This record gives sequence, C-alpha cells and structure tokens, in this order.
Amino acid sequence: MRRSLTLTVAAAVSMVLLAMLVPMGLLLRSYALEDRLSRAALEVQATETVVAGQDPGAVSVYLGLVNRGTGTTTTVFYPPDADHPEGYSVPESGAATRRVVATRNTGLARVDDVAGGAEFLVPVSLSGNTAAPGNTPVIRVRVEAPGLESGILRIYLALVALGLVLLLAALALADRIGRGFVQPVRALAAYAGQLGDRRRPDPVTPSGPLEVRELAGAMNRLVGRIEVLLARERDSVADVSHRLRTPMTALRLRVDSLADPGDRERLGADLDELDATVDHVVREARRSQREGLVPEADAVAVVTERTDFWEALAEDQGRALVLVVDPDLGAGGAVPARVRAAEEDLQALVDVLLDNVFSHTPDGADLRVELTPRPGGGVLLLVDDAGSGFPDGVDVTARGTSGAGSTGLGLAIAVRTAEESGGSLALERSPAGGGRVRVELGPPT
Repeated sequence: MRRSLTLTVAAAVSMVLLAMLVPMGLLLRSYALEDRLSRAALEVQATETVVAGQDPGAVSVYLGLVNRGTGTTTTVFYPPDADHPEGYSVPESGAATRRVVATRNTGLARVDDVAGGAEFLVPVSLSGNTAAPGNTPVIRVRVEAPGLESGILRIYLALVALGLVLLLAALALADRIGRGFVQPVRALAAYAGQLGDRRRPDPVTPSGPLEVRELAGAMNRLVGRIEVLLARERDSVADVSHRLRTPMTALRLRVDSLADPGDRERLGADLDELDATVDHVVREARRSQREGLVPEADAVAVVTERTDFWEALAEDQGRALVLVVDPDLGAGGAVPARVRAAEEDLQALVDVLLDNVFSHTPDGADLRVELTPRPGGGVLLLVDDAGSGFPDGVDVTARGTSGAGSTGLGLAIAVRTAEESGGSLALERSPAGGGRVRVELGPPT
C-alpha cells in the first residue's frame, strides 16, 4: 500500500509538473525572444540616427561596438555610387539581399521571420539627401532566437530543479502518509500473528486512521471474549473431571470390596482405563493453553532424545542404531530445526516409528535414523531398517490396518502428526532392502 501510494503520487505529480513546466519553459523562451526584438527595435532607432548624420567610417566603428554578443547583428547596406557600382555594406557582410533591395526601393520598413530568428529592415534618409527611396541606405538588424548559450539555459535548469524539489517533497509527504496507514496495520497483523503463541501478547494500542483504530479496538474486544470462553471451557472440563472423581472413588471402593478376585481385578482395570481417559480429556482440553494455537518443537532435540532412549533396547537385541543429523540443521547450523508440531506429538511419532522397527523386524536388524533440511522449510526424517520391508498390498498407514497383528493405530497417528505440521508421511524401500519411513515436517508459521 505504501509503495502503491508513493508510485501514484509520483505519477500524478510528474504529470502536473510536465503540464506546468513545459508550457512555462516555452513561454519564457518566447519572452526572451520578445525581449530581444524590443532591444533590436531600439537598436534600429539608434543606428538610424548614426547612419543619418555620420559617414560610413564612423558607422563602421559604431557597429563594431554594438555587434558584440548581444544576440543581434546590425548591418547597413548603402546604395550604389561611383566607387561602388553594386553598393556596399558596413560592416562588410556581403551583397544586399532581395529583401534589402525591396526595402530600399519601396522605402517601407519590414520585419521578416528568417531561419534562426527575425530580421528588421529599415530604410534611412541621409541628412540633406532628397534622392528617391531607391538610393537610401537600409539598416538590417538580425535577431537570433534565444538558445542554450543564453540566459534561457539557467532558467530551464532552475525550472528543472524546482520540479525535482516539488516531486521529492510530494514523495516524502506521500511516504509519510503511507507510513501512517501501513504501520498501524502491520502492528495489528503482528498482534494477530502472535495470538497463537503460548504467551498472550500485549493488546495492540489503537493508532492510525479512524478505521484502523476501530479495527484494533474490535480485535482487542474479540480476543478478550475468546479468552473468556476458553477459560470457561477449561474450567468446565476441570469441573467435570473433579465431579467424576468422587463417584469413581466410591466405585473403586465397592470394587475393592468384591469377594471374587477375578471380578475385582477386571473391574479395577476398567476403572484404571476410565481414570486414564478422564486425565487424557483434561490434558487435551488444556493443550492449547500449554502449547499455543500453533505448537512447535525442536526436531533435532526430540529425535536425539528419543533415539538415546531406544538405544539401550537396540544394544540388548544386537542392533546397530545410527543417528545422522545434517550439520546445517539445528542451533549450530544455518537451517532452523523447529517444526510445527507439539513436543509430545513429535515424541510419540518417533516412538511409533522406532517401536515398529523393534516389534516387526528380527533381532540384529540394523536401524538408521537421519535428519536433513526439508526443501521449503522444516525437516525431513528418514527411518530405515534392515528387515523384510512393509507387506505388499496392505496400507499400513490406514487407521486400524496392520500387516503384523498389531492395532494399526501407530502409523495412523504418525501420519496425522506429519500432515498437521504441513508435511506428509510415505513408506518406501530402504537401501538395505527393508522398510523406510519418510516423514516430512513443516516449519512453524
């Protein structure tokens, strides 16, 4: 928005400046030409006085003084006489043109447009000369159009400088106005992006235009209402858990009083499972409070910790458990290792993949875990084994499906964790001929 506003103002101001400065430059050039023409008219009068009362030698001296870089050139054309049958001019500049001859013959002054400017032609009556008009001298004053070598160049440069100053001032003003719009919106967007963090950010301070302030106030009120509703929901779940504890405790006392040990053990196990289920419900209800709306975890730390945990079992079964972490990944590398998954979910995913290897491959089958950066962000987790591979024709990632007599829930949970992180899970063949689980975990957003 800020860039668009600046570009729009730059385009508008540039068009206005062009529409104003170009005609102004042409007008100033016209004024400069008019000024030269006015000075040329005065020069004609002065020269006419000199020519009427002085001999050609004095006229030549006078014209040598006035024709010095004034933008005008004055020449006097005398008619033919005994010494000059074809006439002559002062200063020497060539024969008389047809316009000069016509002016001498008619005795009428004229102004003509010529290449590069204008030309004054004025016949002069000499003192005591009663000859016909065809025998009179003619004054020619040529006025050159103002060029870049004249003061007009400085005026043009001044106009260009003025235009640049106005343009820069307009851009600075547009940028300031755009910043006044954009910064409050960015602050509001940053606040909205932090709402999913584990620590609630401070409410955004309404600022900027009226509409943005109203939006910030509405968002603060909305966040407050959502937090109240979530707190009520968590409290309700906690109350339900507390209310269930009392009848469950009473039920456990009755189960403990049963005479049949088999019934007592069976019902006690059912109560333990019910108790664990209630704890799980309460834990899940408070999960967003613990992890935030967008959970994240350090993949290198979690995978390393869970691999160390399973290493003791690998030694007992005679397996080689190898963990390979790309040096560019993690705190010491150039690529972040954080992924969009809760630490508990990531631990469960790694445990499922390693448990499958230990449960469904023979003792002594080697195991390799590798972590590398994922193109586009996140990490790529590879778990390779030297077993017999995954069964053909069976989708072991489907919920409740297993090719080895298990519950079929482990890989389904792993698939859900990978997909919720913005990645995927795929089953392949490892280089050792066994199974490979390829897990892509997306970066936190």
